[in-house]
Amino acid sequence: QVQLVESGGGLVQAGGSLRLSCAPSGRTFSNYVMGWFRQAPGKEREFVAAIRWSGGIVYYADSAKGRFTISRDNAKSTVCLQMNTLKTEDTAVYYCAASATPTLASASDYKRENQYDYWGRGTQVTVSS
Repeated sequence: QVQLVESGGGLVQAGGSLRLSCAPSGRTFSNYVMGWFRQAPGKEREFVAAIRWSGGIVYYADSAKGRFTISRDNAKSTVCLQMNTLKTEDTAVYYCAASATPTLASASDYKRENQYDYWGRGTQVTVSS
């Protein structure tokens, strides 16, 4: 069974940094779109960032632009989310997701949960003030 496993979450002070990683088990994801979503307590899950299989095209939520960087290593089938200048409002469970296609039809599709076929269980990120 295909699984995505996130790691790298934890507790950090506001202004600090964390690096999340996502690795698949069961198969490689080198030709898949990969994304990160997050869900804060009492809120719906929301898009954070996505990257095409080639790694050259990336998409970010407005809240992530300028602070977060998504990257991937196809040889290792891993995708990372470098988060800098963290804010308390970044506190959430962060989920890795994979779409079984190298690219999606439109930029807005990368932000839609229903475009992703595989999901990890999430990793907690807590930013303290």
